[in-house]
Amino acid sequence: MNFNSNSRDALIADFLARHGWGGADLKPLGQDASTRRYVRMVRADGSAAMLMDAPRIEADPCPPDADDATRNAMGWNAQTRLAASRVDAFVLIAHHLRLLGFEAPEIFAHDTEAGLAILQDYGDGRELARQIEQDPALEVPAYMLAAGMLAKLHQQPIPEAVIYGSEQWPILDFDRLALSSNADLYADWLPVEAGGGALTGLARVRWESERDALIEQAMSFPRVFTLRDYHAENLLWLGDDRIALLDFQDAVKGWDAWDMAMLTQDARRDVSHEASEAAIRHYLDQTGKTREAFDERLAVIGALNALRIAGVFSRLQHRDGKARYGTFQPRQLKLLACNLSHPALEPMAAFVRETTPFVFKES
Repeated sequence: MNFNSNSRDALIADFLARHGWGGADLKPLGQDASTRRYVRMVRADGSAAMLMDAPRIEADPCPPDADDATRNAMGWNAQTRLAASRVDAFVLIAHHLRLLGFEAPEIFAHDTEAGLAILQDYGDGRELARQIEQDPALEVPAYMLAAGMLAKLHQQPIPEAVIYGSEQWPILDFDRLALSSNADLYADWLPVEAGGGALTGLARVRWESERDALIEQAMSFPRVFTLRDYHAENLLWLGDDRIALLDFQDAVKGWDAWDMAMLTQDARRDVSHEASEAAIRHYLDQTGKTREAFDERLAVIGALNALRIAGVFSRLQHRDGKARYGTFQPRQLKLLACNLSHPALEPMAAFVRETTPFVFKES
């Protein structure tokens, strides 16, 4: 079932009618980067809400008890423990975050099987990224505020599952298979940037050894409830030091450094050194964590994430013909090189310097 089928249009019309939005004016906002799309709905009285349209067309997410062989057979979402754009993941995690006192969209109605939800509409242009574009002086306080929210979140217990009504959604470990599948995007696609191909043979064996050593470091770090996609495009500044959260459906038992790397090492916008430092210092002040240990975690986890994103950007350009991602890649390679400069990553840095030396030429 896709966005444009007559049967789905009828399903949506019935869902909206049952929940009091049948006569609303519908204004599609375009498809999400995933298989979701959003439609703004405005009633005659001016009240508004957002329709999340997420048909269940992706490969299934990972069952809690699935072994590696099963996950590999199931495909990417199971391998990497992504939520497959499932409405129930979004709804249940939103409910959990709201119970903890965080701003997340209120859910007015949802149908998990249909892949539909009616959400609170925060309006346009509230993303931190847009606010900072309009007033660059907001960057440091905005990043400090976002880091402070993470500090509060990361001090909360990690739920085994989140529950709402009769539904529950598991919060799974961001584990070795998920990390290795993500990091392999580097080996499969970044060499293509310089006219090469995926790493094979001895180079592949060496890659897997260095990758696994880096993952072993990550596995030694303490875990926190990790939102996973925490950056300035997914954070809405509501005023009065309030930030609303979006795109948290892929939350896992991960690491403090993953969320902080996503925030301060943004692939889509330049984060100033002042804003990054202010965010890190504020986070550490609020959590009592030490700088030296955190810097190591940030470099290791940041490198694993940067390897993934650099590979994704190369694949999008060279396989999918999406040239605009080439404008993001220089920034991403600088972030990767910066993470690899940490002493804890010397072996991986040497490997990357040998196989894709242009990473360091961009820094």
